[in-house]
Amino acid sequence: MRIPTAYTPSPPTGVGTDDYRCFLLDPQLAQDAWLTGTDIRPGNPDVVHHVILFRVDGSLTRAAERKDAESAEAGWTCFGGMGLEGEFANLDDAPWLGAWAPGGRETVTRSGYGVPLDRGDRIVMQVHYSLLIRDEGDLSDRSATRLRWMPRSRSDLEEVHTVLLPAPVELPCRPEHSSGPLCSHDASVVDVKARFGERVGQTANLLHLLCGTDVAATDTTTCTRPVTRPMTVLGVAGHMHLLGRTLTIESNVGADDERELLDIPLWNFDDQAARPIRPVHLDAGDTLTVTCHHEQALRDLLPAFQGTEEKYVVWGEGSADEMCLGIVQAVFDQ
Repeated sequence: MRIPTAYTPSPPTGVGTDDYRCFLLDPQLAQDAWLTGTDIRPGNPDVVHHVILFRVDGSLTRAAERKDAESAEAGWTCFGGMGLEGEFANLDDAPWLGAWAPGGRETVTRSGYGVPLDRGDRIVMQVHYSLLIRDEGDLSDRSATRLRWMPRSRSDLEEVHTVLLPAPVELPCRPEHSSGPLCSHDASVVDVKARFGERVGQTANLLHLLCGTDVAATDTTTCTRPVTRPMTVLGVAGHMHLLGRTLTIESNVGADDERELLDIPLWNFDDQAARPIRPVHLDAGDTLTVTCHHEQALRDLLPAFQGTEEKYVVWGEGSADEMCLGIVQAVFDQ
């Protein structure tokens, strides 16, 4: 499945260097299926920052069709999700079918596992276009994905779910740059809202409510959340942007059964592939913790930041902003 027509990205608010665009795709399944693999292929790797495939069930299909019809161009703007009326952001069971970020490759579920995709379901392909570094050439894109699937009627697989573990980011300016106009939390949040809208811009503050943390400048951020239902973890991944340095995902930190699920001691933005692990069972009430370390000093080394002014970095959708996100692939107990 490919984006219907070529799309040329540009900042939809007229500010910044990022465009999030959602495209409605129809897998045209004649029967209910198990999705067992995705091979996401960015059409223009120079501008594609990430791709997420979302499942659109019957309750959201009409909203997606209306949204798609509003623009003469393919797709619609969708910072922070699918951008659909009635969409519910469930971090403990996100409607992800697959994802790609630099370094990603085809992903195939383990034998005996899959993600259900019903006949009549649609797929939204969210593409984050980053114009932070670009040539003056053709910016147009027609990203595509291939799917592996098998008929639901012929197989009895276990359903794989996606659990998202975001943590707030509060990376201060270095002392020698602290007089800059965006070197405070509040000023940076205002800037994020100007580029991505009020609702999405609030994420920087709402994550503190989710994680029970205070707004405080730090280069190391963390969030611990309880496991809401028994599950077996099969794979993990992490996501940060260009100022990321290290990332870990751990279970039951401080307890006798503490376990490290993911350790990235040196973050490489161009190697964000998911990693299968030996299955780990967690009970309801256990905890999952994501921890990220970011460094402003990387600004001095990376071409993407040449000519830009240092700022206090909060959670934001742009490549020049930051994220701290753990991604857990799990099977819920019956």
